[in-house]
Amino acid sequence: MSENKLNKTVVYGLGAMGRPMARNLHQQGLLLGVKNRTEGKTKALINELSLETFDNDQAMLEAADSVITCVSADQDLHQVIEDVMDHLSEGAVVIDCSTVSPKTAREVAEKLAGKDIGFLDAPVSGGVEGAKKGTLSIMIGGERDDYKRASDVFAAIGSQITHMGKVGQGQATKAVNQVMVAGVAQAVCGALAFAENCNLDMKKTIEVLSAGAAGNWFLDNRGHTMVKDEFNVGFKLQLLHKDLHICQEAMADMDARMPLVDDSIADYGELMDRGHGDEDISALIRLRRELFDKTDSE
Repeated sequence: MSENKLNKTVVYGLGAMGRPMARNLHQQGLLLGVKNRTEGKTKALINELSLETFDNDQAMLEAADSVITCVSADQDLHQVIEDVMDHLSEGAVVIDCSTVSPKTAREVAEKLAGKDIGFLDAPVSGGVEGAKKGTLSIMIGGERDDYKRASDVFAAIGSQITHMGKVGQGQATKAVNQVMVAGVAQAVCGALAFAENCNLDMKKTIEVLSAGAAGNWFLDNRGHTMVKDEFNVGFKLQLLHKDLHICQEAMADMDARMPLVDDSIADYGELMDRGHGDEDISALIRLRRELFDKTDSE
């Protein structure tokens, strides 16, 4: 396989994460084109960045040496791979920054290998803020040669870039990450609901807690917004709900279960049933406040 660095990247999937990632790649001269199933988003970003226009998607993909996919679910990734694999050249690399199951990552890698196309599962963490700043944490599974060829691409979108091992290990790491995210959200949302019912000054409370052993990214970046009932700033809770099902299934394969995961799935499912699926995960405080409301009403 060629050792040439990847520098003609197509970003497929222009959601809240894909758009800023594409912008950062463009700033480094690495973006060839963009693609989204919603055509309006594609045209808007092409115009914003003054990207080269191609006669069709096939021509764009044939000119690319890499494709970054950033989609919402396993079935979406399978569909995207079907769309691109027959048009990419041998030696091209697909870099999947979605969050899917390790099993899906391995299936996709095997399918692409039949076309002599490389695959890296490279899920990211750091939220929309990290995507915009180019400071994402990227956990990568796949062949080391492909990882090295993609080093400039990864450097354009992330600051913590780690090769975790073979295909699927990136997604396994992301599953671990999502368990931690869910646990931190449970702790912070419950604690701040408790603080509100202690009639504390919430601004001072968040500041003093952030400076001590309880300090964490979620408290720093979501504490002030959630106490003001602002839930449109970050990672949609319906996506964490989906990710936690991946974690649950992986644990089931190990004949294990974790109450934290099961409880979080139930909580976020309840919020989705109430119509809050598009809110960020800090909306969990809605349920935690109800614990105290019930106490007051008894």
